Amino acid sequence: MTAPWADWDHIVKLDPDKDLYGDETFDDVCATGTDAVEIGGTTGMTEAKMERFVEPCLEACADHGVDCYIEPSHAGAVVHADGLDGYLVPIVLNARDPFWTTGAHRHWVKEDADIDWSRTFTEAYVVLNPDSSVAEYTEADCALDASDVAAYAEVAERMFGQRILYIEYSGMLGDPAVVAAASDAVEETAVFYGGGVGDYDAAYEMGRHADTVIVGDLIHDAGADAVRETVRGAKDARRTQNAASRSDEQE
Repeated sequence: MTAPWADWDHIVKLDPDKDLYGDETFDDVCATGTDAVEIGGTTGMTEAKMERFVEPCLEACADHGVDCYIEPSHAGAVVHADGLDGYLVPIVLNARDPFWTTGAHRHWVKEDADIDWSRTFTEAYVVLNPDSSVAEYTEADCALDASDVAAYAEVAERMFGQRILYIEYSGMLGDPAVVAAASDAVEETAVFYGGGVGDYDAAYEMGRHADTVIVGDLIHDAGADAVRETVRGAKDARRTQNAASRSDEQE
């Protein structure tokens, strides 16, 4: 079965603990051309905050043909709603606190009898910005070089069978060489990249190495026009990669 994210070049991650930019709406978010919306955040997540975003976001996503997923940080942030495409659940590979590798997941399974496993997928995170909230929360070991991250990528795919590897620099633009090393280390696992993508050039650069580029703070801090430029960069990068692959095949 083809993975839902197989054709995603770009994702907007919405944080229910923040407001949208200015007077923008969820329709404005979906009209950027992004392929999917993820709803979730690291801090302050409650069911009430999630519900504030989920219903109007689902309506906008349906109108624009955009996939909509919840990325729950813990069991209390899970919302079941009609029209939701599913759940993308973080597993932080380099967390020093095992709660963020399996503990939070065990709590969710114990507390929630309504998990739809056919629409629930895991994301194998490697967190790399030591100053980020997610690094602090998970006590992540961020002192990793490209070879370390590539090794984690192999662990994710070969040992744990993960279908998504998420390179997370939350709050800063990462090292393209690290993202490239992770991509080179996997064969079928999709590589997501998030962190510091704020314009066309950054999205294009990271899109050359990752399968999917993710923006989060940008939609809240700068709005839909800025996000639209990152969509264009990510999609141009995919076209460039596809053209290069076709050229290699012809040779």
